[in-house]
Amino acid sequence: MLFSPMAAAPEAVTEPSNKSWYSISAAINNQPVEIAIYDIIGYWGISAKSFLDEAKAKGVFDAKNIDIRIHSPGGDVMDGLAIYNTLSRLTANIRIFIDGIAASMASVIACLPNAKVYMPENAWLMVHKPWCGTAGNADDMRGMADFLDRNEVMMLSAYEKKTGKSREEIAALLTEETWIDGKQAIELGFADYLEAPLQAAASINTNRMKEFANMPNALKNLITPRGNAQLPAPAAAPAPAAQVTLPAPSANQPSEADIQARFKQMEQGRRTDITDLFALTGNKYPDLLASCLGDMDITPAMAKAKIMQEMGKDTLPTAGPSAAHIHAGNGNLVGDSVKSSILARAGLAERQASNGYNHMSLRELARASLADRGIGVGSYNPMELVGLSFTHTSSDFGIILLDVAHKSMLKGWEESEETFQKWTKKGELGDFKIANRVGLGEFASLRQVREGAEYKYITLGERGEQIALATYGEIFGITRQAIINDDLMALTDIPRKMGMAAKATIGDLVYALLVANPTLKTDGKALFHADHKNLLTGGTSALSIEALDAGRTKMRTQKTQVEGGAKGRTLNIRPAYVLTPVCLESKANQLIRSASVPGADMNSGIDNPIRNFAEVIGEPRLDDASATAFYLAAAQGMDTIEVAYLNGVDTPYMEQQQGFTSDGVSTKVRIDAGVAPLDFRGLVKSNGA
Repeated sequence: MLFSPMAAAPEAVTEPSNKSWYSISAAINNQPVEIAIYDIIGYWGISAKSFLDEAKAKGVFDAKNIDIRIHSPGGDVMDGLAIYNTLSRLTANIRIFIDGIAASMASVIACLPNAKVYMPENAWLMVHKPWCGTAGNADDMRGMADFLDRNEVMMLSAYEKKTGKSREEIAALLTEETWIDGKQAIELGFADYLEAPLQAAASINTNRMKEFANMPNALKNLITPRGNAQLPAPAAAPAPAAQVTLPAPSANQPSEADIQARFKQMEQGRRTDITDLFALTGNKYPDLLASCLGDMDITPAMAKAKIMQEMGKDTLPTAGPSAAHIHAGNGNLVGDSVKSSILARAGLAERQASNGYNHMSLRELARASLADRGIGVGSYNPMELVGLSFTHTSSDFGIILLDVAHKSMLKGWEESEETFQKWTKKGELGDFKIANRVGLGEFASLRQVREGAEYKYITLGERGEQIALATYGEIFGITRQAIINDDLMALTDIPRKMGMAAKATIGDLVYALLVANPTLKTDGKALFHADHKNLLTGGTSALSIEALDAGRTKMRTQKTQVEGGAKGRTLNIRPAYVLTPVCLESKANQLIRSASVPGADMNSGIDNPIRNFAEVIGEPRLDDASATAFYLAAAQGMDTIEVAYLNGVDTPYMEQQQGFTSDGVSTKVRIDAGVAPLDFRGLVKSNGA
């Protein structure tokens, strides 16, 4: 049951009754849609996809008012970020109520930039670095460290946007496990409204809470651990009667035999699920397995937590454990060996001579991912066997295929022959809203501050060019038929080419913008315009030493913008690149690299005045627009054209949906990026006529 958002802080909050870490209540009679996140995010095998599918079905994405109640120790980083990114795009009026604790990944969701946060004085918010346990070689460790760094950047961006604090201030909070109560949250900007203290909070997963090293005692006293609630003492039994006759079971009342059968079925299912979980570890912990099987109160989810705790004993970071459930693999011989064999066949890793799976086809590897973990597959036909390898809880075959496809995609991205990264400015946006960028030319010289006088604020207002993100992506499938046919191309070539296509998409956007000569918002004039002093036209604009030198002079003499028509400060921007169509690339290199000028005798002593002043970039997209026009661009990082990525993630993202409904695996590749001009002063165009 969810409490009314308009009511005062409740004395105690109850958790959702369904076996999930969240519940969503559709809007009734113009009331807000209500969402409760009340356990480990990504728990019980329920992913962000399930959350978002239900949210869509119950009208969350179309709602005008949304209330979110959070009482969670955190959970899986990728699930949490998927929820955060989706909810942050909504235009609804969103209120967030922290009903006890918003720790780790839950604290990120509590920092939605489009929401107001209500927090009781004695509620708690906790932040720290993402953490994981992993197994593998040095390359695996370095890759996981990079992955954690990228996730930390995304978390920092969420905290920055909510609090208004600098990245350095937020990063300092994340170096250790930092607990923040209601009053501190208001002071730091994590919360907007302070509410009356809670008398008690709902029960919460105690296994997850044990991972926190610095949890305040006040929070421990506020929360009732699940399974530790004290029941009232039983009443005294009445004196036995001489004879008691029990009524026969009615048609609607289960018999004792039915109850026993149902209990045996549930217990067998519990034991099977727990046994499958331990099989993922290669049965490394027989004593722990026996303990979990012997205690009927231990659920499969609790057993999973115990396994992860056991596996992480020797890998905890010095700063203390984290709530981020990022798992780098199962740490098992079967999964690692299967993945190594596929990577070697795909040319993405060296072949390990000792790997017993090297000779196997994809179909045989699918069988091995089940059979080598003790799962009987003899009765399955090939289609059924491959389908089971995707869906069985003890098989990580689908995850392995996703990892291989992801590596292939990144290889295609990295190997793609694109030129835009050399000269464009890389940026970051935290959401899909329109943002304003202020160019270098908007800042005049700093004003003198006389002794005892106040500093003056520079007024920028809405000046600056606009930029916004868009999403680009495609879906491809790895079918069961492809696995049976040992079609490695579906797993490697297609993702690699999609990675190349993703990078080419950004290149298309950049050069289309450059050629289109868009109108700037700041002054209503084209990017390349005579008034901007960055355009060469007429007979002297053809590619030559004189034209290149004229373009260089125009860029170096650009000035800042000053109100009232006064002359601004000279910026002295130096060209670093000459962008030409491929048909002019060789001529441009000859003009710039030669020691002398065309037509001069080698012994004349006439030096080339522009020798090696810039690097030539030949771009075939420019040939399609003009065979004579060329451009000068300032060094990378200067205000030319910005390519911004969502939360700074500058590589494509891949996610997977597997199951029988998709007859294999559907894999989506997407990238969130935006392209826009920043300032005309770092660019010069010559029509080349």
